[in-house]
Amino acid sequence: MTSPPNPLVLRLRPATRLLAVLCGVWLLGYSLLVCVDIVARRYFGISLQGTDEIGGYTLAVLAAFGFAHALAERRHTRIELALAAMPRPLRALVNLLAAAAIAAFAVFAALRGRAVLADSLFFMSVSNSPLQVPLWIPQGAWMAGLVTFAVVSVLQALHAALLALRGRAAQLNAWYGPPTIAEEIAAETGGALADQNGTGASR
Repeated sequence: MTSPPNPLVLRLRPATRLLAVLCGVWLLGYSLLVCVDIVARRYFGISLQGTDEIGGYTLAVLAAFGFAHALAERRHTRIELALAAMPRPLRALVNLLAAAAIAAFAVFAALRGRAVLADSLFFMSVSNSPLQVPLWIPQGAWMAGLVTFAVVSVLQALHAALLALRGRAAQLNAWYGPPTIAEEIAAETGGALADQNGTGASR
C-alpha cells in the first residue's frame, strides 16, 4: 500500500519544477554559446570573451535552484544504512532531525549569500575579467536560488515537526524519509510499472 502524496510538496512542486525548467533553458543556452565559441576558435581564429566566466555563474545559479527542486522531489542523497532497522518512532525522529538539519544549513547558506551580495553592492564590485560583469547580477540570481532552497526546506521541516507532534510517524517517514526502492523504480520508469500492474489487475 503506497502512501498518499505529500500535500505540501504538491503545492510546492509547480514552482520548483518551473524554476528547474528555466534553469534547463539557461543551461541549453549556455551549451549553445560554448558550441559557438568552439566553432569560432576552430574556423575563424577568434574567441568569445568570458565563456568560462559565464560557465561559473551558470554552475552556481543552477546548483542553488537545483537544491530546492531536488529536495521537493526527495532526490538528495541520504545514507540509510541503519535507518530501515530502526523502529518507526525512532526512524521518524531521525527523519525529523534530517529535515531540520537541511533547513538550518539552507538558512545559513542564504544568510551568507546575502552578506556576499551586500558587499558586492556596497563596493560596486565587478568581475576581474574582460567582461567586467557587475557581480551583483550573478550573485543576485545565486541568492534567489539559495532563498528558494531555504524556503522549501524550512516549510518541509515545519511540516515534519507538525506530523511528529500529531503522532503521525508513518506519514513523516513516508514523506520525509529516503525513497523506497519501489518509489525509485517508479520514478525512473515514469510510473510505467504501476500502470502495467493496474492494467493487469483490471483484466
